[in-house]
Amino acid sequence: MVRYAAAKLFSTPDKTAVARGSNVRTSFKNMREVGAAVQGLTVKKAYRYLNDVLEHKNCIPFRRYKGGVGRTAQAAKFGTSQGRWPEKSIKHLLRIIKNAEANAEQKTMDGEGLRIRSVVVQQAQKNHRRTYRAHGRINRYDGHPCHVEVILTTPTEHVPRNKDKDELKGLSRTQLARKRLLAIRAPPAAEA
Repeated sequence: MVRYAAAKLFSTPDKTAVARGSNVRTSFKNMREVGAAVQGLTVKKAYRYLNDVLEHKNCIPFRRYKGGVGRTAQAAKFGTSQGRWPEKSIKHLLRIIKNAEANAEQKTMDGEGLRIRSVVVQQAQKNHRRTYRAHGRINRYDGHPCHVEVILTTPTEHVPRNKDKDELKGLSRTQLARKRLLAIRAPPAAEA
C-alpha cells in the first residue's frame, strides 16, 4: 500500500479521488508553484486557467521559489509581481488531474462539482548527469524531478452554525463554569 501525504483527507473515501505521479521529470520548484496555483479551484476552472497559461494569456505566480524569476503584469492579479509560464509542469499536472477525474468517475462521483482539495508536490531522487567544462573539468548536471499527488473532492452540504454558542462567546472559563452549575441546579420547569 502506498502512503499518501494527505491521508487525513481520506475520512470519506467515497467523496475523494486520488491520482499520483512518481518521479515526474519536470522541475520540482516549477511544479510546486503550479500546484499551489490550482489548489482549491474546481476542475473546470483549473483546466481553463492552465490552458490560459499555456497560451500565455495568464501566468503562474511564483511566491516561494522566486529568485531570479522575472516580473510580469499578469502576476498583479495574484498580489505579486513575479510569474512564469512553466509549460512542462503544466502539461504533467493536466495529465494527473485528468487521471484523478477519471478515478472520480469510476467511483460515480459528481463530475461537475469536483474541486481540487490538495496538490502535494515532493522532491524525488535527483537525476545525475555530467557536463564538460573548460580546462578538462567535469561538473555535475542534476535534474530535480518530483512526486505529485492530486486529491479531488465533491463539495459537502453546508451545515448551519450553532446559535447557542454565539451567546457564550466572550465569557471567561469561570463564567462558563458558573453558567453550567446554575443550569444543573435549576429546578426543572413545570409542564403545563
